[in-house]
Amino acid sequence: MTTTAPTPAHVRLANEIAAQFRHRDPAAAAEEIAAHIRAFWDPRMRALLVADAEAGRPGLDPLIRAVAALLPPRH
Repeated sequence: MTTTAPTPAHVRLANEIAAQFRHRDPAAAAEEIAAHIRAFWDPRMRALLVADAEAGRPGLDPLIRAVAALLPPRH
């Protein structure tokens, strides 16, 4: 039997934010979401999100992949 790991909280939250911006222009939505994440997310959560996007994590919304490219690189 195979089991799948639960979706990490930061991925679930990012995907939920992306869903709220789905009706917007993708480039503008990515900029606004990135600004929100920079302002309100803990730096460790931002770093996890960027790492997951860079690693090609399955289940990460494509809009969030664009957002991660706008965030500062991991240290």
